[in-house]
Amino acid sequence: MFNNIRQTLRIQKFLPGENTIMLLISTFIGVAAGFGNIAFRTITELVHEWIFVRGHELLAIDHGGWHRLLLPLLPMAGMVLLIPVSLLFPGEANGYTFTKFLRKVNLEGGYIRFRAIIVKTISTALTIGTGGSAGVEGPIATVGGALGSLVGQFFKVSGNRMKVYIAAGCAGGIGAMFNAPIAGIFFAAEIVLLGTYEISSFSAMVISSAMATVVSRAYYGNTPAFPIPHYHLAHPLVEIPLYMLMGVVVGGVAVIHIRVFYAVRDRFATLKLHPQLKPILGALIVGAIGILFPQIMGDGYEHIEQVLAGHGILWVMAILVFLKIVCTAVTLGAGGAGGVFAPALFIGAFIGGTFGAIANLVLPGLTASTGAYAAVGIGAFLAAATHAPLTAIFLLFEMTGNYRIIIPIMLSSIIGTVVANRLYHDSIDTVDFSREGIDLHEGREAAVMRSIKVGTIISEDVDFISENANANQLLRLFSMAKDNFYFPVIDDTGHMTGIVSMQDVKNILHDEKKRLNARVGDVCERNVITLTPDDDLYTALTLYDVKGIEEIPVVESTSNRWVLGMLKRRDVLNAYNREVLKRGISERTASIRLQ
Repeated sequence: MFNNIRQTLRIQKFLPGENTIMLLISTFIGVAAGFGNIAFRTITELVHEWIFVRGHELLAIDHGGWHRLLLPLLPMAGMVLLIPVSLLFPGEANGYTFTKFLRKVNLEGGYIRFRAIIVKTISTALTIGTGGSAGVEGPIATVGGALGSLVGQFFKVSGNRMKVYIAAGCAGGIGAMFNAPIAGIFFAAEIVLLGTYEISSFSAMVISSAMATVVSRAYYGNTPAFPIPHYHLAHPLVEIPLYMLMGVVVGGVAVIHIRVFYAVRDRFATLKLHPQLKPILGALIVGAIGILFPQIMGDGYEHIEQVLAGHGILWVMAILVFLKIVCTAVTLGAGGAGGVFAPALFIGAFIGGTFGAIANLVLPGLTASTGAYAAVGIGAFLAAATHAPLTAIFLLFEMTGNYRIIIPIMLSSIIGTVVANRLYHDSIDTVDFSREGIDLHEGREAAVMRSIKVGTIISEDVDFISENANANQLLRLFSMAKDNFYFPVIDDTGHMTGIVSMQDVKNILHDEKKRLNARVGDVCERNVITLTPDDDLYTALTLYDVKGIEEIPVVESTSNRWVLGMLKRRDVLNAYNREVLKRGISERTASIRLQ
């Protein structure tokens, strides 16, 4: 027996440990994400070539004149082709779905089907490839994350390990897309994992992003998403304050972008039009704007390059900032597919170019070229819109390879993020969660608690006592109670005026005269915290901890203190455990169906 144990221990020394296995799996995920990125970009480029470029030739749009009026037909054709995908996979093909992806990762166990890769690739290619104003970065992160989820499902890993593999896939997708592995890591850490990660998950993201970038570089070469000219500071004492001021401007415009994005989406949601026709209407609007300003169509990378090279015209750049905001909101709000990363880069570049052009006019000879400000604007706006400054900082650093850009981009990004956060709490990815009362940064446990309302678990079987009753009557009520330690005190109309506990009557227990003469209204606590049926369990648990109590009365409303029941701490915890168990069973069932 002992010989068998010793032999087993010797064998285990040569077997890889758990962390080693995870890193090997992360390597595989990174390679898969790299090839996924190549397939994704290839399909998008083919759609762009076959529909948009050849459509231009077929309709003679480039000849000018009345032919330019035919431009909207191209993005509309893409949305017509999207209809079969939308009908086959309702709710998965249309709109900005990255928030749904974050929900699956952080709240629903991270189980993503293989078909998500196919649907997201086709729908995004049809939208962006035909001229819709959106980006491929959010979708490619979803594709990489889906690959990580599929690997996790294959190995039947736990929820936390599943998040690690999904984040590794996202890091690989973004790293390969931008040829920026460090930016991919911080994208996954800041945006996908919401800044909550450990050393083990960080290692997995590093390995995956590096391997995905290696695969991408082997195919496309070592070139960034778009080249950024050599950056320099002309006069640091003059320009540093200017970059800080630009950060304030960027923060304000980022809030406008977020508000317009969701206002337009809400308007399309209430529009009385068949759901399959809404994306076509959105494409018509974007195409009509594109007749005069074709720069707003597609991801806009080629126009970003022009602004970075210093070729932008002041008034055109200023107009394109707001047109891109509107067109992105229309494309995705109407039901086109794609992400908001590339539009953010476009808007940031044009804000920076506009700001730089004004700086050159006001302070000639003391400022760098407009392209330098456009480069910093890219990172600053991306940081302000997503509340992910580290991602933006490292993305720009990797693209330029110039250390001197670090100080301006750090200042502009942080200031832009702070200003945007002060003006509007949510990033572009968290608005839907806030509308539901969910703070993703609080974690899954808090989200579960916020999803359960007090009214669904309170017991209506409640004992109460009149404020005119004497202490002896109260003692009899306590003696008959099984596990109640608090009783609501009501007036003649039946409304609660206070709450009484055994602690409140301790001082008169040994004084018979006081027991006979004291009224409950004299000894009860009048300053009472209450809950309503519409409050959630997270609020209730917070009050328990702050006040150090075990029960809270539930009243009809803050203005109508009619007692509906008493909510005990143990009832809250039991309800939470039941909900977690129910969700766990649902996730496991979904996992089994997928396998």
